[in-house]
Amino acid sequence: MPEFLADFNTRFAEEPRSDVNAHRPLTPKDDLVRILSWQETRSLSKNLTLQFYNTVYQIQSKRPAYALRNAQVTVCLNANEDISILYNGKSLPFTVYTQQARQAEIVSTKQLDLALQAKRLPPKPAPDHPWRKGFATPLSKRRSVMPAPAGDISTLENR
Repeated sequence: MPEFLADFNTRFAEEPRSDVNAHRPLTPKDDLVRILSWQETRSLSKNLTLQFYNTVYQIQSKRPAYALRNAQVTVCLNANEDISILYNGKSLPFTVYTQQARQAEIVSTKQLDLALQAKRLPPKPAPDHPWRKGFATPLSKRRSVMPAPAGDISTLENR
């Protein structure tokens, strides 16, 4: 390895134009985690949500919802895959709203019948299942039916 480094440095090394050291120390305002993160701009929806990498995030705010509608926010993804959402340089609290479900699965034509069988409705209950027997009505609740009087309708007395 030392031989490789020596050969590499002799072939590709460049002398600096100036001997002045241009490095400066970090200030307390410099946030390297945010500076070195992947940043994308998103617009908030009416219910303060945004989508980033197939995940919906909702902003938790004490302000009225209309105050941040359509606001441009910056979504920062750092090397540890931690997400932060910034509005005017300040971090906003958020929650994961929901994972989006896949719209449809791709099924080969050879597997199509098997996939459709799995999606069918459950079987109907058997004829002797308790659900099919109905409900028992107590005798006191049943109506008493008067038997029809015998004879011709014209001979019946008015009751």
